[in-house]
Amino acid sequence: MNHVGASTLPPGVMYFDAFVSPEEEATLAAILDNGAWSTELKRRVQHFGYRYDYKARTVTPDAYLGPLPQWLGIFAERLVTEGYCRNLPDQVIANEYLPGQGIGAHIDCAPCFDDTIVSISLLSACEMVFRDVRGPAACGVLLQPRSGVLLRDSGRYGWTHEIPARKSDIVNGVRTDRSRRISLTFRKVIAPKWS
Repeated sequence: MNHVGASTLPPGVMYFDAFVSPEEEATLAAILDNGAWSTELKRRVQHFGYRYDYKARTVTPDAYLGPLPQWLGIFAERLVTEGYCRNLPDQVIANEYLPGQGIGAHIDCAPCFDDTIVSISLLSACEMVFRDVRGPAACGVLLQPRSGVLLRDSGRYGWTHEIPARKSDIVNGVRTDRSRRISLTFRKVIAPKWS
């Protein structure tokens, strides 16, 4: 598989470093750890804004949890002011990955969320792998702590993304051991015609 730098990612995928400061990273992790982690999946998760229904792959009106808390809202606003998101995200999922945990190849629910997905990595590096849904093309990029990855347009709909379940990553011949990682995925819910 081709391991790429930020300049050779799939079309519509953008990697950016240092979106949050080390102090912000520590604060975010502490707030999340003071919250209630759900164990409904193999990894622990927390939902904000709206609860995503993994089984039905939907967001329904009764899934609304309220506006994003202020400590997440400031980062949603930063994503807009810095030009990463066109619309203000109103849904965040925090995922905790321990070494050896990952998430299978997927495309975030197309009818549920708009055309921009941004995931912020906290605490540990890990590799994200992209696969072209139309053919064998695949590539991976090492996500560093405090970095972000943006999926838009063909990068959002034409490529799957995954975190392979392993305890270390070898990218460009360099082994990076994983430690506990938290991702914050920011999305904008598409309000369907709820009646």
